[in-house]
Amino acid sequence: MTAPLEFGLDTFGDVTRDGTGKTLAHAQVIRNVVDEAVLADELGIDFIGLGEHHRADFAISSPETVLAAIASRTKRIHLGSAVTVLSSDDPIRVFQRFATLDALSNGRAEVILGRGSFTESFPLFGFDLRAYEALFEEKLDLFTALLSQQPVTWEGKLRPPLKDQLVYPPVESGRLKTWIGVGGSPQSVVRAAHYDLPLMLAIIGGDPARFAPYVDLYHRAFKEFGRPAQPIGVHSPGYVAETDEQAREELWPDYKAMRDRIGKERGWPPMGRDEFVNEAEHGSLYVGSPETVARKIAKTAKALGISRFQLKYSAGPLPHGRLMKSIELYGRKVVPMVREMMG
Repeated sequence: MTAPLEFGLDTFGDVTRDGTGKTLAHAQVIRNVVDEAVLADELGIDFIGLGEHHRADFAISSPETVLAAIASRTKRIHLGSAVTVLSSDDPIRVFQRFATLDALSNGRAEVILGRGSFTESFPLFGFDLRAYEALFEEKLDLFTALLSQQPVTWEGKLRPPLKDQLVYPPVESGRLKTWIGVGGSPQSVVRAAHYDLPLMLAIIGGDPARFAPYVDLYHRAFKEFGRPAQPIGVHSPGYVAETDEQAREELWPDYKAMRDRIGKERGWPPMGRDEFVNEAEHGSLYVGSPETVARKIAKTAKALGISRFQLKYSAGPLPHGRLMKSIELYGRKVVPMVREMMG
């Protein structure tokens, strides 16, 4: 019997505006994110993920700290990162922070490990960007060695070795749920299977079905390793309003502002309305009425055989009030509709 589809929400803590259009302080955005997560818990949503960034347009640089605050005000929702930039962090400290979060939340902590799509953390924490791949590979190897919660003897090239080292606090539930976040690299897909970890696909543009070869590769890799495959999830941006027209009109200016700001840094041309509409109708932007968004999620879930769908509900400086309404519609209307469509 196939496990029911789980539903999550993601945010990077995008710096937003108040009702008058004034940009909010980072501190207020963080407090608002806690309120958004509390609402998600009340609605029965399964997971809330917070991204790690170190730049002016995103308020959250320490997801575990914010998640700990959320843990104190929620009962059932699972709490995780989206993603933790392991390459520029210490694997032992990451494990300790999430083990602590797991204790505070009575076993609800998860971590999604990735390399991140931004590079600000490398110079900030004194890491050489030229070692981008090597840092992630070695640190992931050490992190996965910690998951068994046995004395670790480990040796790499970038840090001193460990001998019979235990790491505290232990995870009370026995094993910290750990995902690998992947943006479209076959090597990353195989790496996740090699370490026997669930796969979280970050699909932020184009037809989601184009990721089917990665799903197939993931399953084939597990077959070759002689193990049953782990779950697969999808993370994509979106926004829900009462009607398709309202959702598009409310999201468009703020989504464009966010997309153009990042695009300018990366040499992309400004986003046109036609590109936005194409992503909404045929791509990986889940924007529209509850029924429209539900149909699109169900289509993606069936095409890729996923176990979890995570909607990145914040995209640009959308006001907190609108985000709360979008979360409410997602929890009260979209989730039940998708469950009914999935049978």
